[in-house]
Amino acid sequence: MALIEFRAKKRLLWRFFLSAFGFLGLYRYRFIIIRLIEGSIPMGTCPTAIMPLPRDNFTGVLHHWARPEVLTCTSWGAPIIWDGTFDPHIAQQEARRRNLTIGLTVFAVGRYLEKYLEHFLVSAEQHFMVGQNVVYYVFTDRPEAVPYVALGQGRLLRAKPVQRERRWQDVSMARMPTLHEALGGQLGQEADFVFCLDVDQYFTGNFGPEVLADLVAQLHAWHYRWPRWLLPYERDKRSAAALSLSEGDFYYHAAVFGGSVAALLKLTAHCATGQQLDHKRGIEALWHDESHLNKFFWLNKPTKLLSPEFCWAEEIIWRREIHHPRLLWAPKEYTLVRN
Repeated sequence: MALIEFRAKKRLLWRFFLSAFGFLGLYRYRFIIIRLIEGSIPMGTCPTAIMPLPRDNFTGVLHHWARPEVLTCTSWGAPIIWDGTFDPHIAQQEARRRNLTIGLTVFAVGRYLEKYLEHFLVSAEQHFMVGQNVVYYVFTDRPEAVPYVALGQGRLLRAKPVQRERRWQDVSMARMPTLHEALGGQLGQEADFVFCLDVDQYFTGNFGPEVLADLVAQLHAWHYRWPRWLLPYERDKRSAAALSLSEGDFYYHAAVFGGSVAALLKLTAHCATGQQLDHKRGIEALWHDESHLNKFFWLNKPTKLLSPEFCWAEEIIWRREIHHPRLLWAPKEYTLVRN
């Protein structure tokens, strides 16, 4: 009898250890399994049968057939820019012919300045709109601490003071009203197109005039293959950013968006107003300004979408469709920079 009880306890102990190791393995490798499954979700095909071939403002007709494995246009006819679908040399020539000035805005508040800004600016000088006129707008609570970076011909940097907010969420949401004011002032007067980027990333490849259009949205690297009902839109109906389960096209990343000055004035006004309405109601959208950005792009369709190659996260396992990442997320050290 004692032997039987001992064996029963031994079996229970082994089951416990096997279950523990099983859960540990699932915890450790679930991310990889999910990403492998996600990578097999089809992206759809460009509906060329019902609309003309997508055109780019700077390169003309896009070679969408060069990338049959990915979605290269939207249902409303906007191109989705992937490596191999455009000629970068034609885009550069067209931008120079127009003598454009492109603005690049970035917020470096608190410890984000020391941690990320210099690498961001140095990499931008190497890869962002090379050979074009560029004006950097660095919004920071310490303009005197902005690092010196050697700039090429026709490229300027302006450090603009902003208030440091108590919470990082407030820093994020202060971006839209600050950008709106800048676009209505000096930035809007000296730039033809403007791109607004997060500082905790860095350029690794050419980010040229092929990205320019009236209203440009960035497909989110973590969500570009997800079905619409799984996308992390704001679902609280009280919020001005709310989208129902039947609404939304793609999930867009607030780390990269851009366009003409007129279009961005409209975008930033919409997002700032929505944030103010939510504040009055005592609520806050799940992903802050990004939630309001996604609501705006649902109501006002972007005229060009950038593939995840233009803003990629190395934490995501290898994807065959990501040929040449142009912008990479820097390691997120939230405990350091948000305290």
